[in-house]
Amino acid sequence: MEMSPQRLKWLLLLWSLLAWFSGVHLRSPSCHEVRTAFQLRQIGPLNFVPDFPGRDGDLQICTYDGPTCCTKKMEERYQVMVRREILQNIHFLSYELKYRIEKNGEAFQEAFTSLIHVASNHTNSLFKTGYRTMAKEATEVVKGLFTDLSLYVLDLSWNIEDIVLSFFDSLFPLVYNRLIQPGLNEVSVDYLECLRLARQDINPFGAYPMKMVAEMTRPLQAMKTLLQVLNVGSEVINMTKNVVFTRECTRALVKMGYCSHCHGLTLIKPCVAYCLNVMRGCLANVADIDPHWRGYISNLDELTSIITGPRGVEQALLRVAPMVNEAILHAQLNGPEISTTVSKVCDQPQERVQTAPLDSTVQTPTTLGFKPQAATQFANLTQRRRDFMNYIRRFRTFYASLAEQICEGELLPQDGSTCWSGENVVESYTNRVVGNGLKEQVNNPEVKVRGPDSLVKKVVDKLLYVDTMLHGKKSKKLEQWPSREAGSGEGKNEDTESSGDCDDEDGCTGSGSGELGRKKKTNMPGDRVKDNIFPAVAPTLKGVMVASPSSTPDNPAGSKPGTAPNHYSLASVALITTLGLLCHWLL
Repeated sequence: MEMSPQRLKWLLLLWSLLAWFSGVHLRSPSCHEVRTAFQLRQIGPLNFVPDFPGRDGDLQICTYDGPTCCTKKMEERYQVMVRREILQNIHFLSYELKYRIEKNGEAFQEAFTSLIHVASNHTNSLFKTGYRTMAKEATEVVKGLFTDLSLYVLDLSWNIEDIVLSFFDSLFPLVYNRLIQPGLNEVSVDYLECLRLARQDINPFGAYPMKMVAEMTRPLQAMKTLLQVLNVGSEVINMTKNVVFTRECTRALVKMGYCSHCHGLTLIKPCVAYCLNVMRGCLANVADIDPHWRGYISNLDELTSIITGPRGVEQALLRVAPMVNEAILHAQLNGPEISTTVSKVCDQPQERVQTAPLDSTVQTPTTLGFKPQAATQFANLTQRRRDFMNYIRRFRTFYASLAEQICEGELLPQDGSTCWSGENVVESYTNRVVGNGLKEQVNNPEVKVRGPDSLVKKVVDKLLYVDTMLHGKKSKKLEQWPSREAGSGEGKNEDTESSGDCDDEDGCTGSGSGELGRKKKTNMPGDRVKDNIFPAVAPTLKGVMVASPSSTPDNPAGSKPGTAPNHYSLASVALITTLGLLCHWLL
């Protein structure tokens, strides 16, 4: 029976309507485009993708009543893929930041090493031009000082006070044998060791050792802390790249990125607002790093400002030579009193060869000019700081804007075209867009956020500790970074300035207590007591009394204006020390 054209027309129309109502509205009757995308993105084995649309009742994410190109195995591979893709995006966005932080850490360290070299040569030049008789022996002492300062900044050596005082301990036997008592020659090792150990009690260099400590502590602490803080920044970024996505987040990412493939729509892009809801839900905990990250960058700005400021690292290191010169001149001016005390404390040397006096006159201060090489290194350090901070300030909102950065670029629909809403192709996304952070996710329509993430909490703890290192003592009497430079002479006696940790076990008391504020340390060669300000908070300047509490560089003898110099403090020290040795011998 032949079918009339009119009847054939109605049958074709009916077939089309049935196909439309049954939900078969795929772009093509096959899953070829889905297979191609699955293969190109290396999502999984190609045999996971069916050749033609079908029905899979096991689908849990991309659920659909009609025929679909997705299977349960494809969903499982999609979940693995979305986690990998988002982590790759985070890695890509943070790679340059991490690289810059690490490279600038290396650059700051190299600049500091260069300044150490310049300052060491600068100090050796002082002895070669002003104190030739002790120049050769002083070379090793100077080398030890700057080596220990380098190790301190690398967190491998003592605190600044011990380093500086150990240097003056080693310097005193040279000054005494070559300048104060220039006739001494080939004295015993025991005698030299006695001079070295007695330096702290005899106090031949007056206030200058502690003045050097005060001038060097703040900038070198800042340099040491900066290198540690930059390492923390690198660790924070590494931890962020390994953030763990929850099951709810992973399902939302699959729904956003791959459920459209189940309908054969491999080129459609998610709506921007939809993407923001998904990503802000997945990165809710990461976004809460934002205020702590901003504080981290502010701390970097503060540290680098101290390092390159008017009393920064360069000035502190180049001030070593003139400060040593002033300390030696102070010892020469007080030579007779020092000799008297030494003879009581250390007795007479076993061997003494009488020769013509060497450098017996008090020398005038040596002119120590600013080295062009140091100026170049300082300029490099200053420029490095400026470039680095200008760059890293651009990343102040890195964690707050991470969701937006991921949703930009390839995810943005072209020219206001249609987009994927997670369920259908739409002209615009109509759900409410939530803000950043954990608290804002209560009303997120796309992702259910459970609560704080343990890994992100560790990141926050690291950033909080950086702030504690710098400002943790602000509520106490002593602060980590005082607003006034220590040793500037504004309102404090330089003789009572000191630095270093102090507790009851050390026998320390507050300044003005009448007791020695710093426990005597025996700094033997090779000893290394680590001054760890990370994770422990760095030591701050504290009051300390020296042998002549009222002495200053302008008043070396410690006398009051209009009175004769008072030398009883040195004699008292000698008497007490002698009585102590006598009692020890009798016992």
